[in-house]
Amino acid sequence: MSQKETKTMMDYIASCPEFIRANVRDSKALTAPLVEEYVNGGYKNIWIVACGSSSNGSLCARQFIRRHLQCEVKIVTPFAFVVSEHDFSETDMVIVVSQSGYSLNALDAVKVIKEKGRRAVGLTGDLDSDLAKVCDVAANYGVGRETVAYVTRGVTTLALFFMLFATDAAQKAGIKTAEEADAVRKQLLAAADINEKVQASWPAFLEKHYQNLSGMTKVYVCGVGANMGTACEGALKFGETISIPSCAYEIEEYIHGPNIQMTPTYNVFLIDGGEGTKRIHQIYEGTQIVTSGVYLITNCADYQDEPNTFYVECDLPEEITPLCYLPVFQMTAFRITEDLSRWLKHPLQRKMEKSVSSKSENYENSPFSEDTPGR
Repeated sequence: MSQKETKTMMDYIASCPEFIRANVRDSKALTAPLVEEYVNGGYKNIWIVACGSSSNGSLCARQFIRRHLQCEVKIVTPFAFVVSEHDFSETDMVIVVSQSGYSLNALDAVKVIKEKGRRAVGLTGDLDSDLAKVCDVAANYGVGRETVAYVTRGVTTLALFFMLFATDAAQKAGIKTAEEADAVRKQLLAAADINEKVQASWPAFLEKHYQNLSGMTKVYVCGVGANMGTACEGALKFGETISIPSCAYEIEEYIHGPNIQMTPTYNVFLIDGGEGTKRIHQIYEGTQIVTSGVYLITNCADYQDEPNTFYVECDLPEEITPLCYLPVFQMTAFRITEDLSRWLKHPLQRKMEKSVSSKSENYENSPFSEDTPGR
């Protein structure tokens, strides 16, 4: 009997273009539970209750939802929602997100929603999970089976799901015509091709800058708009895999204090999705005064020949670009962690996990435990 092949982050990153295409094709079936709830529920705005990569994937889609569904979108972490900030109104649709469906804080958030006499809406990658079982409305956002807890495909497909949800709900609510909605779906399909091209071209850039990138000890990842979500996810991935301090900032915010501590040993990634390009480039040039380890990820051809610039040929609206840019950070996190053998974490950290659990007892049923390195 052949031994089961162990999956890695790279397997799930590589599958993202295929999943983007499939989920766009199956959009209406995929989003139907949440679209029906939103349109028929008389909602005007949306609260997304999520943390970690689920929060970051939601943040990647926030501007898209706001612009296409013409509603306000608030993202709050489950613990803050439970203990401090749960003053949602009857016209706010509250969506609790957990890819595994076994996060204790997400389950606690559902209890608060039900205590207020409201329908609980859950979004997960596992409809057999604890979260799905306690919600009145539950949807699978189309991630498939991801067996590495340092999630990659989960973030991309979650961001895509919310974009498809906004498009489908806008069409059903009469905000968009069928033709307008189809045009947006074509743009989302195009993101799959760009994601694929980024995956093909990023390794050469990483190799060119390998000496510096493999020696990163402190990192800032900065974005704006939809790519604030990309920045947050990039910083999280660097922290949880490479095991280095990594912070996410809004690009202009980064030069209002966080930059003061910088020395030539710092690394900075600036993400330009097409909004604020000129200012982002100014900050990029200014950062070069302190460190040579600053990298500009941009879709502006004016800067494509600069040595530390990774140019992505992309004419999609800024609110879609996270689907194209996420592989930069996902692939870097995997490659550097693998090369430096950083998968094993400090033994006291493992004891802490057992002492203060973030998952329910049924988490052992989650596929995450199968291929997560170092576990």
